[in-house]
Amino acid sequence: MPGADTAEGRQTAAPAIELRGISKAFGPVQANRDISLKVMPGTIHGIVGENGAGKSTLMSILYGFYKADAGEIFVGGQKTLIPDSQAAIKAGIGMVFQHFKLVQNFTVLENVILGVEEGARLKASLAKARGSLKRLAEEYELNVDPDAKIEDLSVGHQQRVEILKALYRQADILILDEPTGVLTPAEADHLFRILDNLKAEGKTIVLITHKLREIMAVTDTVSVMRRGEMTATLETATTSPEELAELMVGRKVLLRVDKKPAQPGQTVLEVEDLHVTDEDGVARLKGVSFHVRAGEILGIAGVAGNGQSHLLEVLGGVREATGRIRVNGQDIDLTGKHSDGRSRRARGIAHVPEDRQRQGLVMAFKAWENMILGYHHDPAYQKNRFLMDNAAIRTESAASMQRFDVRPPNPNLAARNFSGGNQQKIVLAREIERSPDLLLVGQPTRGVDIGAIEFIHQSILDLRDAGKAILLVSVELEEILSMSDRIAVIFDGLIMGERLPDETDEKELGLLMAGITDTEAPPDFETIEAALDAAAGPGDAPHG
Repeated sequence: MPGADTAEGRQTAAPAIELRGISKAFGPVQANRDISLKVMPGTIHGIVGENGAGKSTLMSILYGFYKADAGEIFVGGQKTLIPDSQAAIKAGIGMVFQHFKLVQNFTVLENVILGVEEGARLKASLAKARGSLKRLAEEYELNVDPDAKIEDLSVGHQQRVEILKALYRQADILILDEPTGVLTPAEADHLFRILDNLKAEGKTIVLITHKLREIMAVTDTVSVMRRGEMTATLETATTSPEELAELMVGRKVLLRVDKKPAQPGQTVLEVEDLHVTDEDGVARLKGVSFHVRAGEILGIAGVAGNGQSHLLEVLGGVREATGRIRVNGQDIDLTGKHSDGRSRRARGIAHVPEDRQRQGLVMAFKAWENMILGYHHDPAYQKNRFLMDNAAIRTESAASMQRFDVRPPNPNLAARNFSGGNQQKIVLAREIERSPDLLLVGQPTRGVDIGAIEFIHQSILDLRDAGKAILLVSVELEEILSMSDRIAVIFDGLIMGERLPDETDEKELGLLMAGITDTEAPPDFETIEAALDAAAGPGDAPHG
């Protein structure tokens, strides 16, 4: 687009994308209400908002997954009908989803041409794609082996394949949904360099993220959505994270964790030489040892898929292991019938799993039923030998939902009808209200909006200040640094080192997360990539 690569050109050019009066309802729920938006060519435009604000619905309309009930879409100044994703691709729009749409046992080349093959003979399409990928890789720093299978690639490389797919389809407009959620700091920095290169070539980027620091660092313009409406569009240079948070939530939000110094007591959890081999015979934990004391939070930092999920499962009684675990000085079983979750709960261990929907809740059950899962044998819930006191459970659940600010505070509502943040609060309420000696919490704010993040962090800190031990697993380094009293970094099933939050930073932790301990001579990005690839073997779970 002529002139679009300069500030002056962008002022006179037609918007790359213009949405006018977009509305969309799902039954009684108004997901988008009369939304208008302009995204100028050659810019990085951020979109932020709480869970349920309507961001994903709006982008799904733009990419042809949903059809708007009302409104118009203009691409490059021309009114454009986008009934499906093929029409979006034809209009020059590409989208990289948070959960990648790749065929795991296909090669990079095969994934890139999938759906856009030219004729029945694949040989010509593969040859053409190979040449195009080489050019795109050199132009945008998107280096990836075209013959590698997706299942053998790290998460960062898989994301590059998604971007290459869009560029191969000649996308001029690229939508990225939460692109750094599973990346190390080094990988995120490299992604931002890629986005800068794309912008310099005149591409237009729409970035959906809940990380306000990223918005401030890489975007030119940011739009804020709340409750299905567009509340503001601002030049990024003229705003602040605090202002954006207030626009998102409708009130002032504490962005930094305000915590007292820890007062550690006796050792609650001792882990010695813990080993885990998964169902495929792959070693996931390779002699892990650490301890957690009462009144402190030990944060486990690491890229998803490096053993932290298996660690939580062993401690929570979901998976067997070898080694030794003691809680309050007493050994707990790692194999056999007494190594299950019920036995762990009897020993004072509570577990908030990483995946609330698959491991923490039964989505079809009502909130009050979910709030006693795992604790339904408690005598307090029994009416007699055969029946539970459902009325008492509902009353207690309603009170607990009020204390944990679950919205709506309706115990008779099915879990699937709550937002992600409120589902997480239900799980937290169930586990924290038992006042456990040890709380295991995995990814406490994954997919949670900024208002709920503030509440969840404070709930965990309140438990710590009550003298309880907390093991916190998170891929969010900012969360690890702000919440933890000590930090252990895991890579490829090994603890690479332990740091105090005040004596480290994201750069050092990022290197440890990539398996690099010698920080006297910092390695280049290719060295970090090689270390990450060494850990991301076949069968590794890229999203934890």
